[in-house]
Amino acid sequence: MQRLNKGLGILTIVLMLYGILAVWPKPGFSGDNVFRSEDGLPLIIAHGGGNHEFPDNTIEAYINAYAADAHVIFETDVVMTQDGVIILSHDRTLDRKTDLPAGVSAHEITYDALVEQAVDFGYENPIDGPNGFKVSEELVRYTNYRGETVTPLDVPYPDGLTPRHPEKFLVSTLEELITLFPEQRIIVEIKQYGDLGAEALAVVIALLDQLDAAYNTYARISLASFHRDIYDNFVQLQNSTHPQLMFSPQYDGVLSFFILAMARLDVFYREPIGSLQLPLESSGINLVRSHLMRTAHAHNMAVHYWTINDEEDMRRLIALGADGILTDRPHKLAELLEAKRSAP
Repeated sequence: MQRLNKGLGILTIVLMLYGILAVWPKPGFSGDNVFRSEDGLPLIIAHGGGNHEFPDNTIEAYINAYAADAHVIFETDVVMTQDGVIILSHDRTLDRKTDLPAGVSAHEITYDALVEQAVDFGYENPIDGPNGFKVSEELVRYTNYRGETVTPLDVPYPDGLTPRHPEKFLVSTLEELITLFPEQRIIVEIKQYGDLGAEALAVVIALLDQLDAAYNTYARISLASFHRDIYDNFVQLQNSTHPQLMFSPQYDGVLSFFILAMARLDVFYREPIGSLQLPLESSGINLVRSHLMRTAHAHNMAVHYWTINDEEDMRRLIALGADGILTDRPHKLAELLEAKRSAP
């Protein structure tokens, strides 16, 4: 009986602690989080502008995504060139996506050279591994999800915009993307790391500072990186000179939030982030969980899933009420969302 009473006492204490933690104020992103859904339906996040419709990280891809939904969120990847210009590029090396010769990294060529040579970012050349160099000098043109080659002339331009080039997808800069779409929300992933990545981040921040008054950059742009050192720089900036900075965590931050959320101990999560960007599963663990999303919302964090191109996966996340879906097919997702809104 004594052991039973002791056990009940411990259980009571544990339940009381859980009760206290459940109502304890949860630290999180402060202010208006524009990356959360307002109507219960996911926001369309065009991954690279929509890599299955047009070559990713080109102005043309983002114009096409805008045609799918005027409220689309742009996701882009950026690197810094040798002369300190922030260009849109998924890879730190440029030969996979362009007609440049093998062995060219972004930081080894100037933006001026990319412009003067009219380098074409409309390729999908085979490479020897992630961020590796292409294995052949034979160029392979980009094709969309239908297997068709496309040109800038195929883009559905709005009134007032015309193709930059009839055949080539020219280099695009972060500044061009921000200024061409002055109201669009943008997720910017810093691809470089180490000293080079820190320098690239500093240039990005300087650009956001420069454009903020005219283009409201900090209210609509969130940063991201898979590299811990760059993420640590995000936190340092937010804690010092840029408290308004929005960003998402890299892998460690996502993992720690998931563990704490599942254990109902998320009150101890202290990362000041605006959104979680998750795959559907990781290491065999299902990450599509309503409890995870509710917990994130309690911290004023958005929950986005990537990279979703399968129609059934899109429907699943629409039913869940995810805040956003990163997709290479923004027109397909827009079609499904419109059908959902029109359903009786």
